[in-house]
Amino acid sequence: MVWLVGKEDPRRAIHSLKVGLALTLVSFLYLLEPLFKGVGDNAIWAAITVVVVLEFTAGATLSKGLNRGLGTLLAGSLAFFVELMAGKAGKVGHAIFIGISVFLVGAASTYLRFFPWIKKNYDYGVVIFLLTFNLITISSYRIHDVLFIAQKRVCAMAIGCGLCLLMSLLVFPIWAGQDLHDTTVSKFQALAKSIQACVHEYFQDPDNKVVGAESSEDPIYNGYREVLDSKSTDESLARFASWEPRHCYRCPWQQYVQLGAALRYLAYTAVALHGCLESEIQTPLFLRALFKPQCTKVSEEISEVLADLADGIKNRCHRPYNDLSDRLHSALQSLNSTLKSQPRLFLNAEDGGVPLRLSHQRSSHCQGAAAANVSLPFLKIDEWRVKRVRSWSKDSDQRRMLRPTLSKIFMTSLEFSEALPFAAFASLLVEAVARLEHVMEEVEELGRSAHFQEFVANEETKSKVVINGDGGRSRGKLSSHGVGDSAE
Repeated sequence: MVWLVGKEDPRRAIHSLKVGLALTLVSFLYLLEPLFKGVGDNAIWAAITVVVVLEFTAGATLSKGLNRGLGTLLAGSLAFFVELMAGKAGKVGHAIFIGISVFLVGAASTYLRFFPWIKKNYDYGVVIFLLTFNLITISSYRIHDVLFIAQKRVCAMAIGCGLCLLMSLLVFPIWAGQDLHDTTVSKFQALAKSIQACVHEYFQDPDNKVVGAESSEDPIYNGYREVLDSKSTDESLARFASWEPRHCYRCPWQQYVQLGAALRYLAYTAVALHGCLESEIQTPLFLRALFKPQCTKVSEEISEVLADLADGIKNRCHRPYNDLSDRLHSALQSLNSTLKSQPRLFLNAEDGGVPLRLSHQRSSHCQGAAAANVSLPFLKIDEWRVKRVRSWSKDSDQRRMLRPTLSKIFMTSLEFSEALPFAAFASLLVEAVARLEHVMEEVEELGRSAHFQEFVANEETKSKVVINGDGGRSRGKLSSHGVGDSAE
């Protein structure tokens, strides 16, 4: 387990070493005599600050460090003002003034924490402000040199915060913005694999599955779970990334959050598609085989579009996705045409036709009909009623045998219901394409907001034109998806 945790993300081991190094350095405030004389027993506050402030990403460390420093500074200043005013009121007045100040500051600070903007960005700073103010103000009633002690503690906290910032920004920095960027790309790739694997398994013969092949590492479930479980992580990374002074322009981190919401909206369709695999009523395999090429084509186009979008975000390139949209609609049109060629599978015909379950002896014939794209045979509902009357006109023993079973009319509805699961599956594929269009719009908006490079393919030379921010152009080879590497 120790090895797997580090192998999953080697930066965890790096962060652990950074924390250990920072604590070792801050302990020198105690261990070295010259430093101990300057800071004294308040050096413990520097160690506490390192433990609390030094986070995994640089943005989180900056957020906590600046919140802690700002809260401590404001609380110390306000406590000095309160002590200055209360010292002129005598012994009893001093106590009353401190009590009123603690009440007002405590109530006002706690109420501020309910403001969404304060709670999102400065909640930790408000808590530190309230804690530091109470410690200094209440202690000042019994300890006369409390302000001097507070000054020493503020200096120790400043040393701890400064050390944390240096370790986060200069020693193997881990950027929250880069994490958000990479996890967004990973979610696109995982969702693409999930949808494609789901459609592949739907049309797979259950008898051909390898025994014991199923395990807890389900690629379908793991793919969309990564997307559905990412809401809180995306919001935290976007908040921490806004503190990082890494980019010369303000990157639209909230646009990444909106893109993640659009991906989750698409992932719900993958969940529903996965549910079709677990349905109690399944469309017969030979009937699904009629539409396998078209459904597979749609899933492949969805996966390819998601992969292209992931490549564009990964390389920070922005280009129109009209060609991807055209391929999607072409695959949908092919599926729609095939569905229209078999209308009686899903709707009652004008003559009252309903689907007939074919016997096992005719299954091979149906598979041949599916391969030849021939309509399945149907019987009229009147013929079913005639058979029902004849069956019930037999002797009483046979009626007793039939009575525990379902009636013929109910069986015909059951036969009809067997086509409905595939209708739901096909409609979910269409819904996935519609939701994918929304994802593509969010990606284009992200590209515009983040000033991604724009790629324009040149069909004659099979090269790309990179339009830089200064208007300059450079050329390079196209990748397999029409997007090449960034120009040098």
